[in-house]
Amino acid sequence: MPSTATKVDTKLANAWKSKAGRDLTEAELMAMPEGEYMNDKQLDFFRARLEAQKEDLLSNAGETTEHLREDTSIVPDPADRATIEEEHALELRTRDRERKLLKKISQALARLDSGEYGFCDETGEPIGLGRLLARPTATLSLEAQQRRELKQKMFGD
Repeated sequence: MPSTATKVDTKLANAWKSKAGRDLTEAELMAMPEGEYMNDKQLDFFRARLEAQKEDLLSNAGETTEHLREDTSIVPDPADRATIEEEHALELRTRDRERKLLKKISQALARLDSGEYGFCDETGEPIGLGRLLARPTATLSLEAQQRRELKQKMFGD
């Protein structure tokens, strides 16, 4: 049974050699050797992921604008009006968070272009593929992020 697992891992470990970066799966990306960290294919993979995320957010923003325009009718019942206003406020808060995420995505794309993507802003160490898959806009390694959060908790920064 272990030999089957080894064969699968070997297959995954070599799959990236014949595929374009955009076509890699997360498992294939994670199976790449450490020496290939932030090679052209990995950079291509993350660029595609960031651009897709950006397109989704921009599409959602357009839908919100349309939705808010459609719901401008006057509702005589105060409870219904309050419900509609609360839904609008929630939607606007969500879009505000997405607007901030769009800024981080643009910064991540700029780091891809400058060759800084995938490396910690504080230490210069690799951030790690697992963390970048979970949060493609990450600028700090897990350890540096934990240190920052601990400082904020202790000193209220």
